[in-house]
Amino acid sequence: MFHRFVAATALAGIVTALLLVAPTAAQTRKWTVPRTADGQPDLQGFWNNTTYITLERPKGVTTEFYTREEALQMMKRAADEEAEQTEPGTIADVHYDFTQFGLDKSQSPLALNLRTSLIVDPPDGKLPPLTDEGRRRAAARAEARKRMGALTDAVQNQSLMVRCILMDRNGPPMLAGAYNNNYQILQTAGTVMILVEMLHDPRIIPLGARPQLPQQVRQLEGSSRGRWEGDTLVIETANFTDKTAFQGSSENMRLTERFTRTSEDTITYRFTVDDPATWTRPWSAEVLWKKAIGPLFEHACHEGNRGLYNTLAGARAEEKRAAEKTPK
Repeated sequence: MFHRFVAATALAGIVTALLLVAPTAAQTRKWTVPRTADGQPDLQGFWNNTTYITLERPKGVTTEFYTREEALQMMKRAADEEAEQTEPGTIADVHYDFTQFGLDKSQSPLALNLRTSLIVDPPDGKLPPLTDEGRRRAAARAEARKRMGALTDAVQNQSLMVRCILMDRNGPPMLAGAYNNNYQILQTAGTVMILVEMLHDPRIIPLGARPQLPQQVRQLEGSSRGRWEGDTLVIETANFTDKTAFQGSSENMRLTERFTRTSEDTITYRFTVDDPATWTRPWSAEVLWKKAIGPLFEHACHEGNRGLYNTLAGARAEEKRAAEKTPK
């Protein structure tokens, strides 16, 4: 079976890459951060943030880092699940044959590390407890979803992701999904642009002392402003909407992202979420970005895609059949 061959080949690549986690003699020599013509640390190029590591530490895992053997077993299980998703008769979505089209994670340029969770603070690798206000808001959102009726009653009842408006790859913060985890970074003296492959969405971040937007101006991706702290690009984002709700956050979430190029082919991406209206303390996560090969092709999502229409049309057809079977 083709997808099993691809999975086995990709797994061999995972094993090789995992062995390379230990630095070689060449890697331990001092590496100099490249710079742009105007002296900024050069983050430009194509990058991929694919990872098998989950945001929160899995149940039963009590250490901050896997051993190499444990990491290999974890990734092998995940790669096997990706391969199985196209098996006829499985519960997986057979619409996407990930392995055949190079979309599964094991075929991506993984930047491997041994962490057991993306969350690095708190030390337990878990989201902090919700505040009373955070719990009330979560309950209110759940109740609102019930009042909205079935997801297939209206387009507006579908999530922003299903409607191709905003996805986890876009963020901010920018977290990997199942596929299309590629980014392109371009820099000028006063601006950084991050082009997200998913939805072909550009983030335009002004650098310097430009103030945030007025509080009454809200955007799904917030209002971002950047600056350099040594060799690290720091981006602070505020002015979110209540529709974004990253991990249940409020519209007053403040996000700080840090991009540090740590080697020729790796960027360490670390973000901190500060939202006292939702969590009892700030929390931080870290993802490694791996050098990738461009260019990025446009991802049009619903342009020419009748998936969402067919979902609603199918629901109406089911309702019609049910009504026809109901005794008069």
